[in-house]
Amino acid sequence: MGPDNYEMMEEYWPLVASGEVEAPQAPRDWALKPQDKSKYVVSAQRADFPWNNSHHLIGDLRTSVQELIERVPDGVLLGSGKLATALDQLGLIDEYRFLVHPIIAGHGPRLYDAGLPGSRRLELRETMSLDNGVIAAHYRRAQ
Repeated sequence: MGPDNYEMMEEYWPLVASGEVEAPQAPRDWALKPQDKSKYVVSAQRADFPWNNSHHLIGDLRTSVQELIERVPDGVLLGSGKLATALDQLGLIDEYRFLVHPIIAGHGPRLYDAGLPGSRRLELRETMSLDNGVIAAHYRRAQ
């Protein structure tokens, strides 16, 4: 993830998980999940990442991410539009998992705001409708 997403999440979810911030049961249950998961952060401005199991990826982006992919065969999720753009431009994303929320924001960042050199053909693998109206879609990059 990028430093902005990391900072936004580290300020809230560990406090929900520990009970320091009141939250409904579903967010509390979810907050426990990232506590023990490895979190990999790409940042040139920050080197200290105190949230449990956080790791700083340094050096050449292509090299460090390829090494990470080899160490984590089940895959790595990322949550940053800027980082997703950079990794897609390097050809390092092979699957996409989108959550479509039933909200029209009207503003805000867009996926690949920085653009891509060309279009990406995707193959739909799975969709799931969640009880809260969110649709989860899983795509694989077409060969």
